[in-house]
Amino acid sequence: MPNQDSQRPASERHVPVLLDRCVNLLAPGIERANADGRRAVVVDCTLGMGGHSEAILQRFDNLHLIGLDRDEQAHQLAGARLKSFEDRVDLVHAVYDEISDVVEDLGFPGIDGVLFDLGVSSLQLDERERGFAYSYDAPLDMRMDTSVGPTAEDLVNDLDRERLLQIIRQWGEEKFAGRISTAIVDARATERITTTAQLVEVIRSVVPAAAARTSGHPAKRTFQALRIAVNEELDVLERAIPASMSSLNIGGRVVVMSYHSLEDKITKRHFVKGSTSSAPPGFPVELEEHKPEFKVLTKGTEKPTEAEIAENPRAASARLRAVERVLKRS
Repeated sequence: MPNQDSQRPASERHVPVLLDRCVNLLAPGIERANADGRRAVVVDCTLGMGGHSEAILQRFDNLHLIGLDRDEQAHQLAGARLKSFEDRVDLVHAVYDEISDVVEDLGFPGIDGVLFDLGVSSLQLDERERGFAYSYDAPLDMRMDTSVGPTAEDLVNDLDRERLLQIIRQWGEEKFAGRISTAIVDARATERITTTAQLVEVIRSVVPAAAARTSGHPAKRTFQALRIAVNEELDVLERAIPASMSSLNIGGRVVVMSYHSLEDKITKRHFVKGSTSSAPPGFPVELEEHKPEFKVLTKGTEKPTEAEIAENPRAASARLRAVERVLKRS
């Protein structure tokens, strides 16, 4: 049975993270397009419940927004939230590494802003039956797009110990990955692991109580790792960041909010590469073909304020980076 919160409209359920900062970072790209006599185009690559998209559309009248999400439920909620803007919105069921194809299919030669709000969404965490959260019992699913692909249940029960160990250690950054992967294999030999509560109990049985007291819920990192594996999140992000950068018009901006170090490392690497001169070391002058195409707009990563975290605890781990396209080679 759906929980009571799932019956509320998206605007009452979702507090967008770093909302003003994201919109302010995107603003110059939108304003430049308008100054050039064009209607700006912005892509919200992680539509979710539409909070960031709504704020962008409210602030800028001469703007077309493309909202991408692989989650059909997100499209239903965000579509209702953005109903009053439907004449300048395209909502597309797609994974965000498909950004270039989506923009081309919609007939836009380039875009002026891109927003990524990575990780699991408030919608997915709040819908208990989706199996993303370790705090209540649910089927062990974790798919962002419930129409395709293996579930977390499939991975937990079908992968061998070495692959489970690799996933939990690499993508969960879990120091007890060895114990946890062994415990999962032992437990499933007796009974298939089908629910979040079963998996949590297996993890609790091998993570020392002292570690749980200092590092938070003992299942947190394993659930993160399985979610990333199920949705191929890091592979998708590796393709999506450069694709979004290459789609930008001059003056356009990419803004990325990440929630753990693996996402942030990928983002940083692509941003640094795009903003670094290709001139050979010791070369006396920087030729036009050596100049970087992008400029980093943030000094390191920006973090939410204490007031923002108090209003929205899920913002606590958010890290923001942004770049602007300053040169476009033919």
